[in-house]
Amino acid sequence: MKEWFSVKELVEAKLPGVPADAKHFDRFVAREGLRSDLRYFRRQTAPNGGVYYEYHLSSLPDAARQKLAFMMEAQAPKTDRSKSAWAIYERLTTVQKAQCERRLKVLLAVETMIRDGATSAQAMAAIKQRYGVSRSTYHEWRALTEGHARQDWEAALAPSTSKKAMGVVTETAEVHPMAWDVLVSDYLRPEGSAFSACYRRMKAVAEAHGWAPIPHERTLRRHMDLKIPKAVQILSRKGKEEARKLIPAQQRSVSHLHAMQYVNTDGHKLDLHVQFEDGRQGRLYLVGTQCLYSRKILSWVLTEAETWEAVRTVIGNMVEQHGIPERLYMDNGKAFASKKISGGAKSRHRFKITEDEVAGLLQTLGIDGRFVKPRRGQSKPVERAWGDLAENISKHPDMAGAYTGRSTQHKPENYGQRAIPVAELEAHVARQVAEHNARPDRRTETAKGRSFDQVFEASMQTHGQFVRFASPAQRSLWMLAAEQVTARKPDGAIHLFGNRYHQQFLTQWIGRKVTVRFDPADLHGAIKVYDPEGRFLGEADCVAKVGFDCQAAARERARAESDHMRSLKAQKTAARRLTDLDLKELNAKADKMKPQPKTPKAPTVTRLVTRSAVLTKLEPAVSEEVESFDDKFNAGMDRILGDADIILFPNRE
Repeated sequence: MKEWFSVKELVEAKLPGVPADAKHFDRFVAREGLRSDLRYFRRQTAPNGGVYYEYHLSSLPDAARQKLAFMMEAQAPKTDRSKSAWAIYERLTTVQKAQCERRLKVLLAVETMIRDGATSAQAMAAIKQRYGVSRSTYHEWRALTEGHARQDWEAALAPSTSKKAMGVVTETAEVHPMAWDVLVSDYLRPEGSAFSACYRRMKAVAEAHGWAPIPHERTLRRHMDLKIPKAVQILSRKGKEEARKLIPAQQRSVSHLHAMQYVNTDGHKLDLHVQFEDGRQGRLYLVGTQCLYSRKILSWVLTEAETWEAVRTVIGNMVEQHGIPERLYMDNGKAFASKKISGGAKSRHRFKITEDEVAGLLQTLGIDGRFVKPRRGQSKPVERAWGDLAENISKHPDMAGAYTGRSTQHKPENYGQRAIPVAELEAHVARQVAEHNARPDRRTETAKGRSFDQVFEASMQTHGQFVRFASPAQRSLWMLAAEQVTARKPDGAIHLFGNRYHQQFLTQWIGRKVTVRFDPADLHGAIKVYDPEGRFLGEADCVAKVGFDCQAAARERARAESDHMRSLKAQKTAARRLTDLDLKELNAKADKMKPQPKTPKAPTVTRLVTRSAVLTKLEPAVSEEVESFDDKFNAGMDRILGDADIILFPNRE
């Protein structure tokens, strides 16, 4: 920092306690006696040969010094030397930074005492008594600040004992490069071998090849931590998922949303032995939907597997009870990515997207389906709810003896003692889901001590007008699944899941594709048929198979055929209003009204002309009755060889 200033610089700075013009500044110098002490002024020679005076910073009043120091610090450029000093300071420990503050305090104390009139010897004696710092130590510290601006003094006073702060890399013992490569390659395998085992294998290889030097195991372990970043070790030994945890998770806010605006869905396999109605035993999945804003469980269903039928049911229950959301977040499992659910989506992680695929349930209801990354709990908060419900459902006292444990290594002592009936489990799940939604003192962003039910109801009262609800006609959309099939020849019947469906209007679509909607829970019921543009054509009944010797079915079939033929005949009669006699009379009348063509005067004879352009006189043909075989043969050969110019018409007289 600059310490000497000319009269012009001091006047232009307009410092407090200092005159603002040169004339009054001379009076200030005389009154304060600044030129009587060589510490406060110095004589300088101007470029034109004149003489002017500069005054030291310490000769000015305190307020003037503070403002001048502030102005100099603001104008001082951040040089590379300054950046380097502060970079070293930032690498110091807390104890070393405290030493820098103490050294700066000593230097400022000496300057203050000298400015207040004390001599240099008196100032040195005072700091030795107060801080225990000798004259030589003071001058050593003062020398560290030479060439540094005043604002960089604290960084310049950094102790030089820290090699790490000075950027000195710690020296490591020498190791053979091939031996080091073998050790690193072995240690960074995904199997995650212990370092000691990798070191022993490397040492055996080094002895076989004569590699040297080979430091001690602990030395190379320090080498590994210094040269290979910890993140690289985790990625190589534990995989991408563990390495991804090194990045702070993204925190998403839902305060700008409202209830039923965005929802998410997922499935969870319950850790319970279940007794099915047919006597089988197994485990069930709990598939549910959750409101992102309130975290309330909106709907749920128990199913043996995550199928699209279960997803259709849980979405239908949500829509029927709470409304239609704007967006639905789900993973790319086969059930959620099924074309029955997400057909028509712009992007899907499973199954080929075709132009003629039927619109799925989400697109039909106007729900924006979004697929999230697999195994990413931050994208689906419902997985946090599954953790809570798994504790309350599977480990509840009512389920004692049916709990399986979360894995084969966590089986309880009473494993397999009983299996819970499905009906009992459904009632238990209903109670626990209701308790989960009604539990108070929730600490989420929107709950703030309330329950999920209270948050949901409060938001619906405020923003309920923005939630869409399904009409009675729309309810069939989630109760019926869509499929695109071809009306088969020869009768236009639709074959679906081993059943046949037929109705008379399907004969118009033989060999063409139609869209059908059906209830997966009632495949023997009627199906709804639509054309490719989505227009409703009608309902087709299921044509059931019957026994080969069933006479009742035969009579019913004969009756149906008779009715069908009678209907066709009636339609034929209605369509064909003219008989054959009517058509004959109309055609005859039309023929009479046509103009008759003129008769030629003499009949014309057409002859076939051969190569010769000269016509010869026609000779009467010999009757076939008197013509011999030889004459016929010779005449034929003449025609083949081209001797005959004109082929005569036979004489039929």
